[in-house]
Amino acid sequence: MNKKNLLSYFNNASSKDWKDWRWQMNNRVRKTETLHQLFGKNLPDKDNLNKLNSIYPVNVSPYYLSLINDNVFEDPVGIQCLPQAQEITAFQEYPHDPLEEENHMPSPKIINRYPDRCLALVTENCATYCRHCNRKRLWAQPAGINFKKRLQHIARYLGASEQIREVIISGGDPLIYDDDKIEMILACFKAIPHVEILRIGSRSPVVMPMRITRKLCRLLKRYRPLWFNTQFNHASEITPDAARACNMLLETGIPVSNQSVLLKGVNDSPQAMRDLLFGLQKISVRPYYLFHCEPARGCGHFRTDMKSSIKLMQDIRRECSGLALPQYVADMPGDLGKIPLLALAEQPKDSLSKHQYFFDNFD
Repeated sequence: MNKKNLLSYFNNASSKDWKDWRWQMNNRVRKTETLHQLFGKNLPDKDNLNKLNSIYPVNVSPYYLSLINDNVFEDPVGIQCLPQAQEITAFQEYPHDPLEEENHMPSPKIINRYPDRCLALVTENCATYCRHCNRKRLWAQPAGINFKKRLQHIARYLGASEQIREVIISGGDPLIYDDDKIEMILACFKAIPHVEILRIGSRSPVVMPMRITRKLCRLLKRYRPLWFNTQFNHASEITPDAARACNMLLETGIPVSNQSVLLKGVNDSPQAMRDLLFGLQKISVRPYYLFHCEPARGCGHFRTDMKSSIKLMQDIRRECSGLALPQYVADMPGDLGKIPLLALAEQPKDSLSKHQYFFDNFD
């Protein structure tokens, strides 16, 4: 779906509107009727689509929609953002919370799985809901507490937890907030003496790159050392707009790393993975992690076979320099954390049955 057709659909909005992140946020596609008007017969029927939307709501930025080709469920972007019937019909035995994050929430909106760092959930909202999201259980939940109270809860916990030196600002996507609120978050966390490092986790460079502005970059620069993690999953997402957004962050002195998810039909072929990794390297974004898709309810149809995926990444490793090669990991529940999966390749071939895996985190 091209930009011109989408602008026409949105009451002939202008190119200036299109480049404004606030316009993108205000015009996110959130109604099933709109999806049917735009994509018609390619989607589930209206009854199934409405049922899907009641469980896992639709939410896509106009920009990200513009990257989708006509064959929506053969398109790597369409697969990631448009609802599919398998979300509520397949793999329903999977848990809502595969990483047991709710067991590691010592305070509202804090996930603390590691001794020296924690995740601050500053929002449940995003510019686009990714259908493979392992926190999609949160989509239909109300915000609960307002922004200032949420920030107070988080700051109170951080202030009392002197072992924490690094805070990952996440959600949701923290960049759905305006610059003033982002500065409030950064200033609040930076004022805590033992917090040394801030990290932002955001897909905005991918799904709404116009959010990365010169003004925002100047703001972020004041709070370095600051690290930025994003999630490109396919080379078609590495557009000139996305590359420009990443470059603005890099020019500000903020390192940008990528945390992809291995997704069936999106990036699980050798060519798709090579194109993604080489494309990231060309825009100076470091391929940091490649996550094996987690067994979250509503995401099972995205999961790949682990053994064939290990073979894929073994082959990729032979073709890529270290600068283009992410660490392929499975994020495990509880305290286990991220397990490097290529270590499995060192196991004797006859030591593992079809459904057995040996995990070693090298500790």
